[in-house]
Amino acid sequence: MTARESTDLVVLGAGPGGYAAAFLAADLGLPVCLVDPEPNPGGVCLYRGCMPSKALLHVARLLRETDEASEWGVDFGKPRVDLERLRRWKDEVVGKLTGGLGVLRNKRKVAFIQGRGRFLDAGRLFVEEAGGGERILEFRHAVIATGSRPSTLPMVPPGSDRVLDSTSALALDSVPRRLLVIGGGYIGLEISSVYAALGSQVTVVEMTDALLPGVDPDLVRPLEQRLRAQVEGIHLDTRVTQVEERTRGLRVTFEGKAGKAPAKTYDRVLVAVGRQPNTADLGLETTRVQVDDAGFIRVDPQRRTAEPSLYAIGDVAGQPMLAHKASHEGRVAVEAIAGGAATFDPRAIPAVVFTDPEIAWCGLTEGEARAAARRVAVARFPWAASGRAATLGRADGVTKLVLDPDSERILGVGIAGPGAGELIAEGVLAVEMAAQVSDLKLCIHPHPTLSETLMEAGEVFFGQSTHFHRARRTR
Repeated sequence: MTARESTDLVVLGAGPGGYAAAFLAADLGLPVCLVDPEPNPGGVCLYRGCMPSKALLHVARLLRETDEASEWGVDFGKPRVDLERLRRWKDEVVGKLTGGLGVLRNKRKVAFIQGRGRFLDAGRLFVEEAGGGERILEFRHAVIATGSRPSTLPMVPPGSDRVLDSTSALALDSVPRRLLVIGGGYIGLEISSVYAALGSQVTVVEMTDALLPGVDPDLVRPLEQRLRAQVEGIHLDTRVTQVEERTRGLRVTFEGKAGKAPAKTYDRVLVAVGRQPNTADLGLETTRVQVDDAGFIRVDPQRRTAEPSLYAIGDVAGQPMLAHKASHEGRVAVEAIAGGAATFDPRAIPAVVFTDPEIAWCGLTEGEARAAARRVAVARFPWAASGRAATLGRADGVTKLVLDPDSERILGVGIAGPGAGELIAEGVLAVEMAAQVSDLKLCIHPHPTLSETLMEAGEVFFGQSTHFHRARRTR
């Protein structure tokens, strides 16, 4: 028998957007049911993405630092990596986080069904439970938060255990001797950093002329210089044209600007060419929900779809595909459902690449300003002039401000260097609050810290930086 139940709100998908939506709904007093295939909230981010990758990136950075410490007179010797214990620790981190979310779900009395849902119409969701049961949930509103999955390539053999995606790469079942990473975006570079630190000979192939396409080149430069010293090769303007399964590995054929390059054999190939929204097989065709050519659900500023009872957030609702964007959208959608005047209208959604060095940016980038023919001023403070960066042995970073040259308002912030992901929060606040560069310049920052680089970047604009002299440019 198929059980029938009713609730005010159903949230389909328990990732960072879904569980944030469900938890807020419960806090506001709305009866809510959360549906997800996993046993606890967390989604791809906690189970197979953000959190396991950051745990492994922490280990990778530690391995690099133990090696670099010899330059300061401290020699630890060659580290020995116990792969099984490392994998177990990574899984323990994931377990603690997802288990903690399960506790929070219970404390809020959020109903939870482990299973997969499909809309029967704009007011009913059919759920196939993980244990084999079936339910039909009747609802007044639903939030679609089903996330995304790794994109694939047609020339890569499907089903081969030698081909990795971001999920299987983070399972860390082994460390290949030679690894090819297809894609020079943030996922490819983060995983490249992990495997290179663990001992793989890593080659990165990117079809465009730059790593991290779309990111300002001056922010990418410190990372690219450091990566080139750690990996076997980085090949830009290069496409993979064929991947063949052979006895000794995967034989890969390339094509660059000069034409075809000699084929090479790798033990594993990681495909990291982006992600696709999970909007298929949800029963959306039984509703008025509209999906664009890229598979994203069209939504309004409240995250409402063309079907008034259905909302969509996170990766299925469009770029950027970021966990914190999804969480914010989830809260906006629930506040709108509860009758509030919430609108998703951020001036700055921060992005972070958790490599070493980290790269972080928010608001308007220099590249976006140039593409829009928009006149901006840029103030940069090099970390070579930072006392704190010197004590860390990391003088290769940079902090930059993108400014309106007339109003002197801060439009965007970019940072490259260790801890950039933490530092960018001040930049987000400055952009969201429409701060002027003088506001940042006049805020007293603690010394010696990397946060000072934001203050001194403001001083650079006025030609008054204490630790870096550059005369202010005349208009």
